[in-house]
Amino acid sequence: MNSRQQTILQLVNDRRRISVGELARASGVSEVTIRQDLNLLEKRSYLKRVHGSAVALESDDVDARMMSNFTLKQKLAQYAASLVNDGETIFIESGSANALLARYLAERKQITIITVSHYIAHLLKETPCDVIVLGGMYQKKSETVVGPLTRLCIQQVHFSKAFIGVDGYHAETGFTGRDMMRADVVNAVLAKGVENIVLTDSSKFGQIQPNPLEPMNQIGRVITDSRIANDYQQLIKRQGIKLDLVNE
Repeated sequence: MNSRQQTILQLVNDRRRISVGELARASGVSEVTIRQDLNLLEKRSYLKRVHGSAVALESDDVDARMMSNFTLKQKLAQYAASLVNDGETIFIESGSANALLARYLAERKQITIITVSHYIAHLLKETPCDVIVLGGMYQKKSETVVGPLTRLCIQQVHFSKAFIGVDGYHAETGFTGRDMMRADVVNAVLAKGVENIVLTDSSKFGQIQPNPLEPMNQIGRVITDSRIANDYQQLIKRQGIKLDLVNE
């Protein structure tokens, strides 16, 4: 994927739907070139083409999700990295913001990272930190492991902090996830009673997904951006969760 196609994908993910003409003007190339780019991106399952436009996918592909709000996710990851001390062993679940967090932390060789994400493990292969990859059933699209073996592995390892991703948060449901098996992995982490930190951009607030992430009282901190609605800010604080807002 070249830099123009990365820009196109980010625009599509940010806008959710955008016309070929708008993409051509934003990229400074012809509509014919944009259509060729969109055909390639659709073939690789990064987006969906409809008449005259491109539409974002609800994808588990980490590369595709990484391009949505990329600059903001970098800032969230940098802030989250500042909370980790040298010598710590931490758990990083999966998802694009967590992958960026792992990459920032990996330059500090005193850190040990435990993860269920093969995407994250591959990202860190040339870095000095120690990486422990847990076992389980491999989900090819998300490049993460899930299932009973993963839950057993989580029970057998020790870490001081856990960074997890979420797909939704609502007053009626709390934090939720789209994938049942990945939600089960998060719940196994929450059950360990360590310092659990949600790392997510504000687009997830107000959404409801099928699978609850619980127990809710085991989530101690949320790191998100300043676009989160004030109602959700107040609700999170009333639930006894520390809220850290990162400016865009």
